[in-house]
Amino acid sequence: MSPIIPKRLLGRTGLEVSTIGLGAAVIGDLYENVNEASAIDTVLEALSGGINYIDTSPLYGHGLSEHRLGTALRHRPDTNVILSTKVGRVTDPFSAPDPNSGYFGGAPHAVNFDYSYDGTFRSLEQSLLRLGRDKVDLVLIHDLEPEVHGDAYGIRFKEAIEGTVPALTQLRESGVIRGFGIGVNNADAAEQFAKETDLDAILIAGRYSLLEQPAISSLLPLSVERNIGVILGGVFNSGILATGAVPGARYNYADAPDPVLQKVAKLEAVCQRHGVELRHAALNFVFGHPAVSTVVLGASSHEEVRTQLDDFQHPVPTDLWEELKAEGLLAAEVPTPGAREETGK
Repeated sequence: MSPIIPKRLLGRTGLEVSTIGLGAAVIGDLYENVNEASAIDTVLEALSGGINYIDTSPLYGHGLSEHRLGTALRHRPDTNVILSTKVGRVTDPFSAPDPNSGYFGGAPHAVNFDYSYDGTFRSLEQSLLRLGRDKVDLVLIHDLEPEVHGDAYGIRFKEAIEGTVPALTQLRESGVIRGFGIGVNNADAAEQFAKETDLDAILIAGRYSLLEQPAISSLLPLSVERNIGVILGGVFNSGILATGAVPGARYNYADAPDPVLQKVAKLEAVCQRHGVELRHAALNFVFGHPAVSTVVLGASSHEEVRTQLDDFQHPVPTDLWEELKAEGLLAAEVPTPGAREETGK
């Protein structure tokens, strides 16, 4: 029998998303080639397990993730699934992909930045064709942050404000999409964008986790104030909160530095004293904040999906959070599960 996955409202969109969502980057051959059948089975297992929210992007496998997701959904035509994809990049079938993109397979197409008005429509049109759908629920502006664009960030930001935002506003008003937002790894960039636009959702990766919470100072309070739905990615910080402080542990897509390894080892020691797996604590922790609607987790097999759904079911005693605060591993003001009433989100 599949576990029951609770749902929360995604900000003001009216969309009720499962608190665990599927991140579809991995089925786009992220880090390694994924068998086609396994990719489709991953999506179908997520749907069978009660997951109703899936996030993808043209970047993921240079379009392959959207293709595979569309194929999987055709196996379940009556499934009520909430989809988000992204804009900010347009695929080019006449040019080869960047060999350093991180995708080992994928479609043989380049993916070029384009935050213009026309580029936004072109990107979404391409996505709908790959997905085999006539609309999606949520569109996120992808990678609009200094770490990606360097000195060109200001130019790209202005291009998005003047091009992408009007296009997505028009699509929202016409009912093609239910809402739009931004998907980044930088909390400050997300906050800057939120303050200058009428967005509905934010996907922030790696910046609110058991290991670190830079988003808590102002981005998450702003989200609560404005009723902006928050989607979290990277809650294991690229893996280290799932594996623990083992040799070769990954943090922010690279080998974890010594200070991170040391802090994770301390977190793990507290978890062990309470009989809790580190990954269970990491997954449950983030739902203590009232801004958080859902967490997207990547998977490349139905077994991984089952494990993630099982991880979500493991209770974490409130004493564990209290000890983490007493040890200085969590700030006193950080909200934790069980420390607040449900908000209905």
